[in-house]
Amino acid sequence: MPALTDTKIRTAKAEAKPYSLQDGSGLYLEVRPSGAKYWRYRYWLTPEKDGRYTIGEYPVVTLAEARRERERIRELVKQGINPTQEKKTERIRQIHERSNTFEAVTRQWLERKSAKWSPYYLKQATSCLESNAFPKIGRLPIRKVTAAHLLEILQEMEKRGAETYAMQLRQWCSAIFRHAVVTLRADGDPAAALKGALSRPQVNHSKPMTSEQIGDFKARLTAYGGNRTTVIAMRLMLYTFVRTVELRKAQWIEFDTETAEWKIPAERMKMRRVHVVPLPRQASSLLAELKNITGSCKWLFPNFRRPDDVMSATTINRALEHMGYASGLWTGHDFRATASTRLHEMGYRSEWIERQLAHVEGNKTKAAYNHAEYLPERKEMLQAWADWIDTIPEKLIESKKTTSDANLVPMKADARRSAG
Repeated sequence: MPALTDTKIRTAKAEAKPYSLQDGSGLYLEVRPSGAKYWRYRYWLTPEKDGRYTIGEYPVVTLAEARRERERIRELVKQGINPTQEKKTERIRQIHERSNTFEAVTRQWLERKSAKWSPYYLKQATSCLESNAFPKIGRLPIRKVTAAHLLEILQEMEKRGAETYAMQLRQWCSAIFRHAVVTLRADGDPAAALKGALSRPQVNHSKPMTSEQIGDFKARLTAYGGNRTTVIAMRLMLYTFVRTVELRKAQWIEFDTETAEWKIPAERMKMRRVHVVPLPRQASSLLAELKNITGSCKWLFPNFRRPDDVMSATTINRALEHMGYASGLWTGHDFRATASTRLHEMGYRSEWIERQLAHVEGNKTKAAYNHAEYLPERKEMLQAWADWIDTIPEKLIESKKTTSDANLVPMKADARRSAG
């Protein structure tokens, strides 16, 4: 029987019952009463029983394509593979891959991390992945994402000056792939191969302030003509050396005036553990003043443009610039570095200082129960620290003897006028 041609296929008419047009080697075209024409292949895995494999509908699948598929299926049959079963398995695999895209797996991973991470850190990671990774590889099956895909994303971030975020994204991606591997949705971690592929940005470590610099800071803060709540926020940071985000999002309900304690809930802490901050007398006095200003609000430091939100992350940095400090000269972390350095010099035990800084506890079992550990000792230490701060005279640094001093500029006119 001669092989089929496109003309013969196109002119084949429907009949009352299905019939077939043979092309040879098991391939045939089935013409149905509806007029539909389907390519099918007949095969034998055993001499006793044959099988039928549907290749597709004509003309979606052309004659040439049907013949190529016939040859592929013949090779499977030679290997003893049932092509019908293989097709079902492939369909299931494709469905599985579509439901396990990089974005889908990432969101599952983020959901798992939400119980351990602070809302701020979770939002930071989610935003970075949504902005940089999802547009490029979000819809790809995670098994198909390669190191080349990731490198392109990281290099684009590096080019626009986001080196630190690029390095963080690589670490997050590596954790996502490890999660995918243990849940049998990926074979390996392509992000691991990119360790060291990016230029590590220069780290500006937090720097402790000298007594002279603390005196300069106090003088400039006294002369600052900005919002009083911002002044109180910076004084509280100096007295308590909490993280900036912990202070900005503080709520009045967290403070106990009788015990002079501030209990920060676990969900707002970086390491998701309750943290108790003893309040020295100076901090309690500032809070009493602040209560008259923002006591009717939920937050200690509300955003006056958006009352349902808190003070913006840039407010303190802008205030420091208005006080005459070059951008980046001092940050909230520098208050923490200053306290850590000076308290060690004053002879206080490292365990007390580290607990006050809410640093990571190596013993996880112990960490679950010690949020109030060393509390009496820390109360004494915080009061001594605040008293020491108060002994430092307020005096502007006039000379330019150090690199930090060289970054000082005259206070802005409005600040000087308000000081007078």
